[in-house]
Amino acid sequence: MENYLSFAEIQNRCEKLKDNYQIDEDKFYEIVENWAEETEISTEQKLIASFFELLQQVSNEITSMEEEVELQATCRMGCAFCCYFPIIVNGMEAKFMKKAIDKFPVSRRNEIQQHLTRYYQKYGEKLEELTVVDFEEDEDFKLNYRKSLVPCPLLDTETNKCLAYEIRPIPCRTYMNYTDPNVCEQHLMPKETISFEFLYGEYMGALNEFLQFLYEEGDTAFIEYPNDVYTHDYLVNWLKEEQ
Repeated sequence: MENYLSFAEIQNRCEKLKDNYQIDEDKFYEIVENWAEETEISTEQKLIASFFELLQQVSNEITSMEEEVELQATCRMGCAFCCYFPIIVNGMEAKFMKKAIDKFPVSRRNEIQQHLTRYYQKYGEKLEELTVVDFEEDEDFKLNYRKSLVPCPLLDTETNKCLAYEIRPIPCRTYMNYTDPNVCEQHLMPKETISFEFLYGEYMGALNEFLQFLYEEGDTAFIEYPNDVYTHDYLVNWLKEEQ
């Protein structure tokens, strides 16, 4: 029988992490600085490349923290319980995701489009009820959304795989389980799970700095700056615009 970390053990290691680990902010800003200096590609290409690399840097930072306190995620392929939470992103992130999907191979892009069409046909009415809730005012919006058992629009429920895994947003990328995987099946919002969503500050800070620079240069490509940074909504609403 496999031994898993207890809730107390996980908390203890997270406390050690707070005391002993410092996020390497410079790595986030180096990414956008390097692309800002690139002269051979378009602004759109610079932005999308920065987006991909910053997302990867978030994942790299999590790996470094795990190594620091000897934490190993028990999340496994095919486990998708966390894919039933509401995901909130700003307009800029939504546009980045859409642009990235547009650059996928045609067959993959078509698969996602067909999937989204079926998804909104199936869940459209329920989503209207769920997303009318003001996520900035309702403290229970995550729990109530989770109770609905409506999956993420990018989750293939037949395989339990994300259709756009490499561009999954920060809430998806930073939600981890380090104990018995069954806690996610047995509880809608298990207390044992950990969120590294605080890394959003470094990720968004670097993107925002890049957009400020581009704004001053007079070219922010497909981003409406600063409006897209400050407009937040459910991911299901952003992706519905593609239908």
